[in-house]
Amino acid sequence: RLRRDGGPQRAPSRTAVTDVRPAVALSTLDRTLLAMLQPGLPLVAQPYRALADALGVSERWVIERLRNWFEHGLIKRLGVIVRHRELGYRANAMVVWDLPDARISAVGRALAVEAGVNLCYLRPRRLPAWPYNLFCMMHGRERHEVLERIDAVRVRHQLMDYPHAVLFSTRCFRQRGACYLPTPVLSAKAEHRRVSELEAMAWTS
Repeated sequence: RLRRDGGPQRAPSRTAVTDVRPAVALSTLDRTLLAMLQPGLPLVAQPYRALADALGVSERWVIERLRNWFEHGLIKRLGVIVRHRELGYRANAMVVWDLPDARISAVGRALAVEAGVNLCYLRPRRLPAWPYNLFCMMHGRERHEVLERIDAVRVRHQLMDYPHAVLFSTRCFRQRGACYLPTPVLSAKAEHRRVSELEAMAWTS
């Protein structure tokens, strides 16, 4: 995915400044639903039905509420967190490029559809220490495999003459979704019990 955030040489977009969506009023039931979403959807065949049963509402109500929140920007998206290290992909590289502004949009879109590129986005330079403005993530089982893929991408997209750096991760931090409301930290046992209860509701209802 290519994200355009603009470079430091550009003036802020007037549209970005003035396009402020109205606040969404949340009822107590809404807040409860948001809090239930924060740890992730229950891993059952009908997760929205499991949430609905726990709340005492219909599955349609849950789905329509989420659709409304998407439309108003309260929730940006629902996605899957892939724990790639657990799947054996431990060579994880952030490749950063210093590209001319005239080429960055075309190159970014081309890299974003490369089979070996997981994320691709534009970021502002932080001169003089950080001259790079295009970032992409590449995962592999071995470092040499990732480096070979990067070299192939450089040749295929005529990037050999542009400065770049390859930054392999050395530490894995916790991966989680967005946190909308403050909630008490659950112990692993309590969280397992919460998921089990939702799964039981889904299978018995």
